[in-house]
Amino acid sequence: MSDNPDTRCGLVALVGRPNVGKSTLLNFILEQKLSITSRKPQTTRQQVLGVKTVDKDQMIFVDTPGLHRNEPRAINKAMNKSATSAMADVDLVLFLIDRGKWTEEDSWVLEKLRSVKVPVALVVNKMDLLDDPNALLPEMDELHARHDFAGIFPISALRQKNLDRLETFVREHLPEGYHLFPEGQITNRTERFLAAELIREKIIRQLGDELPHTTATEIEAFHTDDRGVLHINAIIFVERDGQKRIVIGTGGSRLRSIGTEARRDMEKAFDCKVMLKLWVKVKSGWSDDIRALRSLGLEGEL
Repeated sequence: MSDNPDTRCGLVALVGRPNVGKSTLLNFILEQKLSITSRKPQTTRQQVLGVKTVDKDQMIFVDTPGLHRNEPRAINKAMNKSATSAMADVDLVLFLIDRGKWTEEDSWVLEKLRSVKVPVALVVNKMDLLDDPNALLPEMDELHARHDFAGIFPISALRQKNLDRLETFVREHLPEGYHLFPEGQITNRTERFLAAELIREKIIRQLGDELPHTTATEIEAFHTDDRGVLHINAIIFVERDGQKRIVIGTGGSRLRSIGTEARRDMEKAFDCKVMLKLWVKVKSGWSDDIRALRSLGLEGEL
C-alpha cells in the first residue's frame, strides 16, 4: 500500500447549542434520514457518524448533542461530554447558529471552540426565514468580528440552500488519507440503534410538550423471519406512572400512533416489511442515574 494516498478523508464535527438544525443539515447532506429531528431541543443524545463519499473524498460528519449550560441531570452532563469530546479528534468544526438569534449559549459554545486546533467554520442556518437577504449584511459583519472563522456560510438546511458551497468547503479541508468506510456505508451505527431512535423521534414529536426528555427506548428483539419480515420488539421507558399513561393514551391510541409512524420510517430505512411491537415500562429516575443511562446504551458518552 502506498504511503501517499491519492484520496482524502476527514472527520467533521457539527456543534452548536440545541435546536439549531445540526441533525437536519446532516440528513440533507447525506440525502438520507440518519439523525432524528424535532422542534424540541436536545433531540440528539449521542454522537452519530454520517459518512458521505464523493469520488476520492470521504467526509465523516459527527452529529453531536446540543451544548447547553446549567443542566444538572446526569443525561445532560453526558450529552455535553459527548459533544465536547467530538471537538478533540476532528479535522474541521462546523459551528451552527440560528440566523438573527445569537444567544449567551452561542457565546458559551464559541468560548469552548477558541481552544480547538483545527479550522472552525460558522454556519448560519434557517436563511429561509429571511425575507430580505440584504438584511443579513450587518449580522455578517458582527459575526466576522466575533472570531477568525475559516469561513461563514449562510444556509437553509431545510430548504437545501447553499449546501453545495458548504460541502465544497468541507472537501477542500479534508486531509490526505485512506477512506475509513467502504463506499456506500453511511454510518457507524447499527440498525437496532436507528430503530430505537426512530421510535424516540415519534414520541418527542407527538408528546414533546408533555414528555420533553423523560423517555428512552431499548430494543429487546430484532430479527428477520423466513419471509423477509423484520420483527422488532421495543420498550419505552418513562420515569413515572402518569407518564406511562400519557404514552399509552386512551385505549392505547397514542402508543399505536407512535408505533405506526415509527414502523413506516423503519420500512423506508431498512427497505423491508416491519412488524413492530411496543411496551411502556416505568424506570424511576433513569435520566439522572448513571447506571440506568449505561443500561440504556449511553455508557459510551459517560
